Amino acid sequence: MAQISDSFDDPLKINASIITIGDELLIGQVIDTNSAWIAQELNKTGIWLRRRVSVGDSKAEIIHALDEESRNAAIILITGGLGPTADDITKPVLCEYFGGSMVVDDGALANVKAIFAKLNRPVIERNLKQAEVPNNCTVIPNNRGTAPGMWFEKDGKIFVSMPGVPHEMKGMMTDYVIPHLQQHFTFPFIDHRTLLTFGIGESFLAEAIKDWEAQLPAHLKLAYLPNYGMVRLRITGSDNNSSRLQETLHIQFKKLKALVAEWLVADEDITLAQVTGRMLLQNKQTVATAESCTGGYIAHLITSVAGSSAWFKGSVVSYANEVKENVLGVQKGTLQLVGAVSEETVKQMVSGVMEKMQTDYAIATSGIMGPDGGTAGKPVGTVWIAAGSRNRIMTAIFHFRYDRARNIEMTSHYALNLLRKLMTDEGISLP
Repeated sequence: MAQISDSFDDPLKINASIITIGDELLIGQVIDTNSAWIAQELNKTGIWLRRRVSVGDSKAEIIHALDEESRNAAIILITGGLGPTADDITKPVLCEYFGGSMVVDDGALANVKAIFAKLNRPVIERNLKQAEVPNNCTVIPNNRGTAPGMWFEKDGKIFVSMPGVPHEMKGMMTDYVIPHLQQHFTFPFIDHRTLLTFGIGESFLAEAIKDWEAQLPAHLKLAYLPNYGMVRLRITGSDNNSSRLQETLHIQFKKLKALVAEWLVADEDITLAQVTGRMLLQNKQTVATAESCTGGYIAHLITSVAGSSAWFKGSVVSYANEVKENVLGVQKGTLQLVGAVSEETVKQMVSGVMEKMQTDYAIATSGIMGPDGGTAGKPVGTVWIAAGSRNRIMTAIFHFRYDRARNIEMTSHYALNLLRKLMTDEGISLP
């Protein structure tokens, strides 16, 4: 079995590359979710992903990608281009690349016939050709579709071709590819520690931890992952000794948490919605949202969390002023005097939705997302946010400078963080 080095930058280290094939990926018609999923599965196994490459349905581009990635990786995982139509050229290109000839695989043929028989549909010649594979590959059964996968070995490198259909690819990876790679190679242990900060920019955070980062052991690597007012910090370690790796990560992660304690939201890789949900859940409390400028986006973030029905009651999207008045009880005089985008309005929205939904907490937003609608006193990007409980209401004003979509997302995350701060002030901590 091949042995992997424990250095991140060792050129002889056994690592992997992913090649995704398809014009639809290059033009953005289809979003590549396969690479992200494969990368996560490789990481769990201890396989370090070196690169992800996307190419179109072009013989020259596919061959170039195969040559290039095989120079730097021992494992090349390929998805896409195995369908029955003329633009699916991966199989013949691989056949030529590895110097084989096409033959019918009996197992793949039986699988195609069984699938069409189960569907009570006739099998046409185009479908039968899916059972053809290069004679110098190991056929990977497709238990979820008609196109078989292919395993090639050349110059000590492993090449695996799988369908681009995510459900089919995942079945092959789980049932065949990962187990066989583990038999072929000995991989190190790879593990991560991730924390979430809020309210400090990436550059300022880097400055705050620069001395600690400079002394990290060579087999640990720090990544900065900024997003909408938040920065995740992830330490990744690689070691042939699992116990040693865990101990080193524990020591360094403890030091990191102490350095960023002022901005620390969570010491694990979770979202703000998950953080607030766990805080509510442990006290058996609930929240609702009253959203104007965010249009229900906060509710979307919350309901993306599995089990959120235990702590989220619902949302009132009060985009129009009459909804603010008639549903949430915002006073007409408030709207006439200071306007919808005001501290007074969001405070009344919080009180109204708490009463309407009978919750312990509530969030409210009102702002000008753009590109139009701003004034000299309230330019585009002006947002008022409120988070309240039965005891008190906290408010904050922000002046975001982005486009409409990002302003909405920024507002939503800042609103969730304001709720987190309110609950923290009231003695509720993350379990």
